[in-house]
Order: sequence, then C-alpha cells, then structure tokens
Amino acid sequence: MEDDRGDVRAAVVPAPARPVPVRGRPARRRTRRIRRVRRGAAFLVVAALVAVAGANVPEPAAPGWASPGLVGGGGWPFAGVPLDPEDTDGAAYLPDSSAVRLKDGRVELIPSGGDTPLVVAADDPRVAQAVRSDSSWLASGIIPEGPTDSGFRDMAARALLDLRLLTPPNGATLASWFGAWRYSWPRDSAFAAAAFTVTGHPSEARRVLRFLARVQTDQGLWAARYNADGTAVTDGRPPQLDSLGWVLWASWLYRTKAPDAGDLPELWPMVRRAADHLAGSLDAEGLPPPSSDYWERDHGSEQDPRRPTLGVVGPALAGLRAAAALAQSYGQDGEAAQWRAAAHRMSAALDRQFAPYGYPRSPVEDGLMDTSVTFVAPPFAPSDPAVATAVADAERRQALPNGGVLPGEKWSGAPDVAWTPETALFGLSAAAGGRGTEAIARLGWLSAHRTALGALPEKVGPTGRQAGVAPLGWTDSLVLLTLSALRDPLPIPPAS
Repeated sequence: MEDDRGDVRAAVVPAPARPVPVRGRPARRRTRRIRRVRRGAAFLVVAALVAVAGANVPEPAAPGWASPGLVGGGGWPFAGVPLDPEDTDGAAYLPDSSAVRLKDGRVELIPSGGDTPLVVAADDPRVAQAVRSDSSWLASGIIPEGPTDSGFRDMAARALLDLRLLTPPNGATLASWFGAWRYSWPRDSAFAAAAFTVTGHPSEARRVLRFLARVQTDQGLWAARYNADGTAVTDGRPPQLDSLGWVLWASWLYRTKAPDAGDLPELWPMVRRAADHLAGSLDAEGLPPPSSDYWERDHGSEQDPRRPTLGVVGPALAGLRAAAALAQSYGQDGEAAQWRAAAHRMSAALDRQFAPYGYPRSPVEDGLMDTSVTFVAPPFAPSDPAVATAVADAERRQALPNGGVLPGEKWSGAPDVAWTPETALFGLSAAAGGRGTEAIARLGWLSAHRTALGALPEKVGPTGRQAGVAPLGWTDSLVLLTLSALRDPLPIPPAS
C-alpha cells in the first residue's frame, strides 16, 4: 500500500468508531471492547509497533487494525464490519459467503439491508439468505481460479466478496476499513474497477467509475483521497498525477472488456478531462511534473525532486495510450491523435531518462529500484526485454527472507515487513508477461499468508503473521487481475 496512509509511527490515525453492540454477545465481551477503545490512540500506536517489529514480548491486546476480516451477509446495500480479533479462534467464513461461523457454532452476519452485525443460530433463515445472496453474486460473474488444481479458488472468491464489501453504494471504494485506511484513493478505485471488469461484474465497475467521474474536477484532476461519503479529504496533500493514468487505463479496460460499455455516459467526458490535463502537463522533455505516487517516501539523496518518479511516468504513459485508444473507439480522431502524440513524447523521454539507468525509481545514476518498474511492463505496456530484466532486478533487490517484497530498495519503513500489493504487482507482471510459474509462486505465497479468516492483509511480518489491515482492496484487485491474466491474457494499451 502507499506509504502516505499507513505508517502508524508517524501518521495521525483517526480513532476507530466505537464497536457496535452485537445482539447475542455476552455483556462481558461488549465491556471489554469498550475498554479497549477507551485506551486511546497511544495504545494503538504502541501495539502496532510491537506487532510490526515482531518483538518477542507479550502484547496486552491486539491493535485495532488486527481484525482478520469483514463480516457481511449479502443483499443490497452491501455492508461490512470488522470481526473482533477475539472472535477469530475457530471461526471461518461460510463457503462463498461473508457470513462467519463462530467457534460455538453460531453465525455472525449482517442481514440484508442492514448495517449492524448480529450473532444468530446456524439454522436462522437469515443465514441461508445471506449465503444464497453472496453465492449468487459470485456465480453471476467469474471466479478466476488460475490453473487447474492450483487451490486459488477460495482466495479469489474471498477477494471478490471483500472488494464488494469495501465498495459502498456511492462507488467510493475504500482502501480498507480502519482509521487511516478508511478512505478512497482514486488509484485503488481504478484497480477495483479493473478487477470487477475482468471478473464479469460490470455494474460494480460502473459504480466505481461513476464515482470517479462525479468527483473529478473541471481540470481533470482528483484529490489525493476521499472520505467514504465522497467528499475530498482536505489535509494539504496535492493531487497525485499517477491517479489520472490509472483511471484512464481502467476506463479503457472497462470499455474493452465490458459487454455493454455504452451505458456509462460519464466515461468519455471523464477521460477527455484527465487525458487533456496529462497531455498538457508534459514539459519540454516530454515528462509530467513531479508528483507523489503509490508511496511517498523518497530514497534520500538519489531522488531528483525536479523530475517525476517511474511511479508517475509509468501510469501516465499507460493512461495516455489508453485514452488515445478510447478516443478512437468514440470516433474522436482529433483527441486520439493529440494524446497519441503526447504518449510518443513521454515514451521517448522514458527511453532517454530511465532506460540508461535500468529503470530505477528516479532517473539518476545508481538510482534505487522499486515496484513501479512493473508499470512499464505488461499488462500496462508492451513487452520489452530491457524492462523484463529490470523487473527481475527489482524483485531480487526488494526480496525479503519471508518470501514477500518491500515497496522499494532501502525502504525506510520496517525493513523486514513484506507488503502484499507490491508482491502481487510482481505476480501480475509475471502472469501478463507469460511467466506463469513465477506468477503462481507469488500467488501461492499470498494465499499462504492470508489472515486467519482468509482475507488478504496489507502487510506480512517476518514470522509470516498479519502485520497490517485486512482486507486490503488494492491487493484483492491485483490478485484477481493476476488470476484472470493466467486464464485469459489481459489487453495492453496499444503503443501506436
């Protein structure tokens, strides 16, 4: 996940909401919950630090983000509430559902149309209704399982159900459910729309894209992040230009893959505004201006603040190519030619500025590698042997003993905690690049390091335990895209 939302040691983390009383829970358990909330943010920070560091000291209680997953139950509107970590022992999701069977045999769920979890007997008719609703939704699309007998079906179904629970009716897909993650980033939303598209859920993709069109400024920009109600977060962060590229790419993928993409009239105006802004922002070299990207930490002295990172250039190039193809499909030949010319300029700048150094994060000699090198590889750009070599180099440099990867070389956060989005991005790159065995290995690691309930967490600690919020929407989306790419190659924005 991007660093600007998740460093518990530095970020101001909004206090989690007071736990909702759940019918059927002992009063003593409710009292314990209230007591934990009242301990305050200071305790959460200390506990999170201990968990991330993997220290061998007793923890007084699980930090607030340590919930292993969301409780839901099907029906519209979809609602998800984090399961209390105390309830995870012996708990499991009912098959193809977001209802949870607890250790004592009862079931926790959110009934259709509600937003408050209940604990009911297993034979309560609402249990069957919830399972039927969730299962029917999964069956209406595709559960990408990967190769035969790969064992990834359960992970794919869980990722789909969790991504749906993280996407409220207004389409503001949340990164996750807790504190500093309970916001909607356009970057993450674009990947959610893409994942819903390739898994045969176009109505969910449309909801996300409609939200993005609704909150876009007249200048074609998006705020760095949004509240769950769709209002922009005003914390001084400037717009992040990589989001324009990702939304353009996701919009093109939607129109390419969806069976009836003509029922989204907001799509073309949104694309035109974003592509015009990107094309008009290029400097004399053909590069966009510097901007934050999927993580905000710099690499120290090797970072050149005058030039954008590969984490901005890669998505911007993919976005302009996608926008040109979209314009062609809409019969807008003038815009198509304009944006294609801008993409050619940026591609030439990429070759001049980044390629000679091996595609590092910043175009400087001995620049450090990070996961954004995958943004200039399939499925976002045509295959290039030099880029493939750079991807392999980045994987090697960012690898951790626990099998995952860091977001970038010499990461200034916890040096032994793996990040699942970055691990999944390398998996997606492998699947889209025809390296199926490598992609399956990445997926196998992600599957083996899910939470006790089977959700995909943001981070994995050195001992293999959950070290961040779960589920994480971006990782869910990337896993679904990777599994889809193994089944059916994803289209690549045309370079000419």
